Amino acid sequence: MAKNDITNPDDSKALRPEQLHEFSQRFNADRANAVAANAATSVGVLKAATDYHGVRALPRDFSIELKQGSITNQEHSGRCWMFASLNTLRYELMHRWKLEDFEFSESYLFFWDAIEKSNTYLENVLATLDEPTDSRVFEIINDTVADDGGWWQMFVALVNKYGLVPKSAYPESANSRNSDAFKQYLNTKLREFAADLRGRHAAGESLEALRAAKTEDMATVYRICCIALGEPPERFDFLARTKGDDDADSKKSDDKASADVSNAGKTTDAKGGKDTEGKGSKGEDGRDDRPQIREYGITPLEFVRKYVPVDVNDAVTLCNAPMARTPFGKRYRIKWTANVAEAGDMEFVNVPLDVFRKAAIDQLSAGHPIWFACDCMQFSLRDAGIFDRGTVRVDQLFDTEFTFDKGQGLEYWDSASNHAMTLTGVNLDANGKPNRWKVENSWGKDAGKDGYYVASADWFDQFVTELIIRKEYLDEATKAILETEPVDIEPWQPLTRRCD
Repeated sequence: MAKNDITNPDDSKALRPEQLHEFSQRFNADRANAVAANAATSVGVLKAATDYHGVRALPRDFSIELKQGSITNQEHSGRCWMFASLNTLRYELMHRWKLEDFEFSESYLFFWDAIEKSNTYLENVLATLDEPTDSRVFEIINDTVADDGGWWQMFVALVNKYGLVPKSAYPESANSRNSDAFKQYLNTKLREFAADLRGRHAAGESLEALRAAKTEDMATVYRICCIALGEPPERFDFLARTKGDDDADSKKSDDKASADVSNAGKTTDAKGGKDTEGKGSKGEDGRDDRPQIREYGITPLEFVRKYVPVDVNDAVTLCNAPMARTPFGKRYRIKWTANVAEAGDMEFVNVPLDVFRKAAIDQLSAGHPIWFACDCMQFSLRDAGIFDRGTVRVDQLFDTEFTFDKGQGLEYWDSASNHAMTLTGVNLDANGKPNRWKVENSWGKDAGKDGYYVASADWFDQFVTELIIRKEYLDEATKAILETEPVDIEPWQPLTRRCD
């Protein structure tokens, strides 16, 4: 009889009946286990583990708080990184131009991201034609293909190449709201193209011939994306009313912004559009006489240059990844992570927690929101809008401690980043230290409290792994790291993952 035959189990490996009986006796001997089981099986683990003391310790007021527009909703798609990126930019645009509200088109970037990821995937296939399909490198390349997830730097690459448009110019569609079927069949087609290119290479075709085939493949990709999402505009009209002179916030704005609004359509309008003159919110006959921005036939790149008051390239991805394999004070580049092939792979500067935290406080204090990445599943109450270990007491519910520190959670892929959101506030205690953070999410206004979450200081320290910080808010030591050559690391090494 073979040693591993199921009829002759190795007793040293198997769970024996007497052990299970002992476990049962120990479980039933403690009355608290019955109470916990009744609660968890009735309402679920998270509700059963919710500690009201923790909820009370996280009020929704903040000493530093930024006024944002309406809550956005990525719906059933993995576009969190894109929504969080655009949420930081729309804040800057709204306050620069005194708009009541504004939203960029997430679908517009979603279209071009699908196109660019498809192109990069096929380029990566051409770069690894002699790799076996079961090699670790090719498995990484062939894993996500053109999936939704991404990082801030992917957003930057798209904006630099394709610009931005308002949501009115390219609204949501069924396949941007729920991307599963679209991306499933796009990815299948791309993998078929990969198999074809590798087969042609094995048959001896030249790289020139393979690139010609790839160009035809991309024509098919373009067709699929246009059918699923609609073809994006090359030019569009932009109309927006600014806050009236009687608006309290408007009075605080500088005169230069008002002058720019009155000249907005005159300076770069490709077809001669002009703005209206306005003195207040409503005329005597009921007309809306607020100043109005009018642009006719503007391109997406022109729109960014004219109306987005920040340079997306003037920001750095800070990581706090306390692992031996990724020492602090270094710049890292993760191989095979580009979405736009010519833009290059994702780069991160790994810094200690105190540097990481201070950069966030400084940028919020200066009035600028922050893109950040985290593990949103850890100690999280989605409906209540809370991120906090002191509130989600699964340790009490299960009567066991959860002891991973931040480095161990990253090392074992237990708490790698999986979601991107926007920091729009922080509360500083009497000593100037943060004790809670305000988080703008992109799951709609029904998630959390009107779409916002509160994160405790301890939760931020352990589960936030990336911040996008403008260079002006970096200390000199971190700025110096930007001048060093990045250390290349493999995509399977723990540091960060695409957010979706």
